[in-house]
Amino acid sequence: MAWVGADDARQYGAGILAGEQIQLRALEDADLPDLVRWWREPEWAIFQQLTVRPRTVGDVAEQFRRWSANKGDAGDVGFCVTDRESGRLVGHATLSGAQLLTRAATLTVMIGSEYVGSGYGTDAVRTLVDYGFREMGLNRIQLHVFAFNARARATYRKVGFKDEGVLRETAFHDGAFHDEVVMSMLAREWFAASS
Repeated sequence: MAWVGADDARQYGAGILAGEQIQLRALEDADLPDLVRWWREPEWAIFQQLTVRPRTVGDVAEQFRRWSANKGDAGDVGFCVTDRESGRLVGHATLSGAQLLTRAATLTVMIGSEYVGSGYGTDAVRTLVDYGFREMGLNRIQLHVFAFNARARATYRKVGFKDEGVLRETAFHDGAFHDEVVMSMLAREWFAASS
């Protein structure tokens, strides 16, 4: 979209990290206890980790610090997801692995257990995808989701992701192997759906 003046630029800047329900912002030390707690809850870790195993608080906190470093030259961004009205932390989202030649990144999102089902996940995915295509210049955003996670797959489809393939039997839980679904969206698909 061509900007006519400074007002257009300011309007874009004011909205690029905001969805209808959520606001994306930098990680603060005060966020770490909730993020660590959510990551370590075994009943929710099953949706995000290949193997559920206890990790120290410090190890998980450092993981979130790495994911949220947002260094200027890196192709990775990580944000805390907050409720837009209250500012309350509700999750975390990242785009990682972006490189100049491929202009592709991998999306991950975690919504705190007490906020699942409130629409935050859909809005966070939509906002981060928009950021990736409009601000990072990505051409492709992909994600991996376990086949048994029907809720997440429905969310990603609602935003516009398409099933691309299946990584057969990649995760081992409850004595059995489970498939992982690869989903993706291209910039042209996002912009076509947004116009």
